[in-house]
Amino acid sequence: MSEQALPENIISRLRQNLKSAGIAFTEADIEGMVDKGFVHMVADFEKLDNRTYVNGLPDYLAGRGDSREPQSPLTGATPSTVPASRSVTGYPTIAEIAGRLQRREVSPVELTEQSLSRIAERDPILNAFQLVLADYARQQARQAEQEIANGQYRGPLHGVPLAVKDLLAMKGTITTAGSKILAQNLTDYDAAGVERLEAAGAIIVGKTRMSEFAYSPGSNNGHYGPTRNPHNLEFDTGGSSSGSGAAIADGLVFGALGSDTGGSIRMPSSQCGIVGLKPTFGRVSLYGGVTLSWSLDHLGPMTHSVTDAALMMQVLAGHDPRDIRSRPVAVPDYTADLEKGVKGLRIGVPAAANFGSITTPETVAAWRNGLNRLAAQGAELVELDLPQFEDARVLNYVILALEALAFHEANLRDRLSEYGEFMRQRILYSYAFGPAASVKAQQARQQLRLHFDSLFSRIDLLSTPTMPGGAPRLGVPPSTALTSPFNLLGWPTISVPTGKTSPDGLPLGLQLAGKPWDEVTVLRAAYALEGTDWQS
Repeated sequence: MSEQALPENIISRLRQNLKSAGIAFTEADIEGMVDKGFVHMVADFEKLDNRTYVNGLPDYLAGRGDSREPQSPLTGATPSTVPASRSVTGYPTIAEIAGRLQRREVSPVELTEQSLSRIAERDPILNAFQLVLADYARQQARQAEQEIANGQYRGPLHGVPLAVKDLLAMKGTITTAGSKILAQNLTDYDAAGVERLEAAGAIIVGKTRMSEFAYSPGSNNGHYGPTRNPHNLEFDTGGSSSGSGAAIADGLVFGALGSDTGGSIRMPSSQCGIVGLKPTFGRVSLYGGVTLSWSLDHLGPMTHSVTDAALMMQVLAGHDPRDIRSRPVAVPDYTADLEKGVKGLRIGVPAAANFGSITTPETVAAWRNGLNRLAAQGAELVELDLPQFEDARVLNYVILALEALAFHEANLRDRLSEYGEFMRQRILYSYAFGPAASVKAQQARQQLRLHFDSLFSRIDLLSTPTMPGGAPRLGVPPSTALTSPFNLLGWPTISVPTGKTSPDGLPLGLQLAGKPWDEVTVLRAAYALEGTDWQS
């Protein structure tokens, strides 16, 4: 859609609002916003707004279906047993190495040196790390080794080299969030996710690359460069948790933290052939993380296996009073039901037409193949027609844009030139929305939430492909069309590998989404799928 094809009032409103806000925009930026398709989302939203959803209560007045009264326990206990772990990458898993660490067959120091060596060898090619904490990691590894030797074993993450996305504060380090604006952002505290990993004894070896302020579905970053896909260096890793995806897929670390606002855990997980879990909104504290969208952001694990995702969730989940989004909901044992199987589970399968023309036939075939493998183990596939899926995508995009604008507006006035082109134009387009857009989007969100939540009377899980296709080439951001609806809903959603493209051999992923707070069922089904020979 060209500027001429857009409704005339949208571009005129964009220019007027930018001027009124005191933003020193250029006409080149206006052209870029149109050419990149950003402004077209305003037209999509106004079509949706004119059609329906305009009379309901806004979502921020509604409950989330969770208990506000604290329940016990608010954090899960260390699993008494660790189920078998099947690596989707071929590299050792946390579950595999944990027992060896506990028995002192391998040392945290040895594992950390291997990780640092692998980073030194591969990161100049992949560009996966923003910051490598070699000295700190070695110090922590020596401490972990001594603790384990003294019988003070803390659990499956103790002594395991991990990484965190560079939007999480870590005491004594710079947290750039992939930006130039925060390039000197030295923090004197730890994010909640960092605190919980370190309390479990994990060794954080570094902070991973990401797209600028997490606002791109690709690894494109005008300041620090793209992150290359380990499966083919000419292809994109996916964003915004780009470095975490590449670091795991190439065996640099055993696991990593990513954030997910429109798919940023699941997209790089799908494109890199690893496991990525976006928990229920409010399950994992976002304290100490740089915001993209307050009501859409999630933090979760990216790993070599489903078991590893469960083990990391056991550490990450739990109420945190420092984050008002964090809910006081009891944390289950995430590994307890992994081997239970999928017999009797009802998996909702939207019609391929609900995805429009964006998915490739190869993607749909791989997704269907994965579903059939679950059905062969006793799951029931329930065909659904969900035309509202597209509306959910549009609304996620709109709410994200408006909340991100609120977060960035002061810097847009004073430090506009320090934003990269993609980020600058994607954030500036938000001024094209009308004055009531935020409330109208939240009205629509609540009605869509009620509609989608009602599906759980018929199904236990909902599945889609994770991405429309395999990874695009570097510089081409992929689509969030299949991942972003689950951010709008706040449902727990996982991506697991389910095939590869031909002839490029790039990974494809399958998504499984469950009802709020039911990560256990999501992980259980993902574990069953992981056990099949998806590469065949």
